[in-house]
Amino acid sequence: MKQFNEFSKAKQAYDETPIPRELSDRVQAGIRQGQRAHRARKTQARRRWLSAAACFTLLLAGLNLSPAFAKAAADVPVLGGLFRIMTVISYDASDGGINYVVSVPRLEAEGGMTETVNAVIREKVDQHMEKARQDWADYQDAFFATGGTEEEWGNREMDVIIDYSVTRQTDTQVSFVVTLAEGWVASYEERYYYNLDLSEDRAITLRDVLGEDWVRRCNDAISAEIAASVDAEGFTFFFTPEDGGFITVDGTTSFYLREDGTPVVVFPKYAIAAGAAGWPEFEIPLA
Repeated sequence: MKQFNEFSKAKQAYDETPIPRELSDRVQAGIRQGQRAHRARKTQARRRWLSAAACFTLLLAGLNLSPAFAKAAADVPVLGGLFRIMTVISYDASDGGINYVVSVPRLEAEGGMTETVNAVIREKVDQHMEKARQDWADYQDAFFATGGTEEEWGNREMDVIIDYSVTRQTDTQVSFVVTLAEGWVASYEERYYYNLDLSEDRAITLRDVLGEDWVRRCNDAISAEIAASVDAEGFTFFFTPEDGGFITVDGTTSFYLREDGTPVVVFPKYAIAAGAAGWPEFEIPLA
């Protein structure tokens, strides 16, 4: 309840803030779309979505709306040593058919890499919130514009999820993943992996972990696991290289580190395999 009250305070602060002309124009353009009979309902819904997105941005921008809430967030250290990860925003709330389940990390440490990572996470979270809000508004507009009724709409809801997990932590290194997802008629998910050496103020690479021969070592391990996935009838979820399947890793390949330091290479859903395979992960042996 306390977290939801903070959410409400942020919404009130946003409501008292003048709306930029370009934002007003965009809202009005959207309102003119769809059926006239639903104009009042859609206007109210859009304001709720904008308020939810804006209050989240205000909270994430500095946590200066509530010092008590900021202190509570800061009192959740995950890591020790040279740094820590704290949950800078955490709440479960519902507004206008959208259910928010939010847990946003912030890394506290010396060095420019820390601020860069925090800024990137904040930007991605803000973009995710705006995309989810717009997806839901567009879906409502299309539903009613094509003849859908309030009764048919029923109690439809959308889940907006922001979460993170730490996979490795030492006194100087951290590996963690941030997940951004939508759940409704369609599903959407993105994952971002961060592997950092705070003592050297830089990102950890697969070369750092596996040595100069890291590409071959990764390719051999991944290819062997894909080959082992073929059943007795020759079926596998993985695509062939000719059909867009795995060919090689490179400097953009995502990975995380397990607690023992073992790297695990990860590919997005549908990137190299059918959707039933999920997000394929491949452990790369250290030796």
